[in-house]
Amino acid sequence: MDKSRKKDLKKIEKIIDIDFDDISLLDIALTHSSYANQFNLGYNSHNERLEFLGDSVLSLIVSEYLFKKFKNKHEGKLTRIRAAVVCESSLAEVARRLMFNEYLRIGKGEELTGGRDKDSLLADCCEAVIAAIYLDRGLDKARKFVIKNLEEKIEIFSHDINYNDYKSKLQEYVQKDINKKITYKVANEYGPDHNKTFEINVYLDNTLYGKGIGKSKKEAEQNAAKEALKSLGVV
Repeated sequence: MDKSRKKDLKKIEKIIDIDFDDISLLDIALTHSSYANQFNLGYNSHNERLEFLGDSVLSLIVSEYLFKKFKNKHEGKLTRIRAAVVCESSLAEVARRLMFNEYLRIGKGEELTGGRDKDSLLADCCEAVIAAIYLDRGLDKARKFVIKNLEEKIEIFSHDINYNDYKSKLQEYVQKDINKKITYKVANEYGPDHNKTFEINVYLDNTLYGKGIGKSKKEAEQNAAKEALKSLGVV
């Protein structure tokens, strides 16, 4: 690791207020597979394995926090709050605030297509950093990092019943009141691979109830579910 990279990593340590015993873990967490592939560094040199672990560590920490904090909320509500808190856009927001986007190493192709600002890359990077903290400093330190950076989101989503998890709301309504099968189908997709737009239809049994457009399938499905809820008079 060259001096310039070490200097950058020290800046990140200062921003997140964590000193690593093995700073190479932080280096890997801030290295995208496109960079490793460009320089033939091997799969242990980029953050996908850390992201895999970080996803589970994050889920455990947030689940435990919600379980202890909200003793009167049922499992379904806790699940929806957790989903909103750990969603891609939420984690990408944390990554930007902590300047991971500035110090993330990505390949030239990703750089040219705006990869440094993609929510998906930044969310994965955030999960990888959580895993790096967990491996290097333990669960308590990882917990402090996660809660410090997501506690505000937890408070918002725990009080705001309209936090846009329309798919779960539609599922609950359908199961409770009309007992129909929900199906999401891609109606169209267009644009280059790095900037696609999706159109998705949602059907209850075989009847079209909503259409949604988004920059990801998940976003389009949420918008389709929202339209379906409007059609049903729920929102």
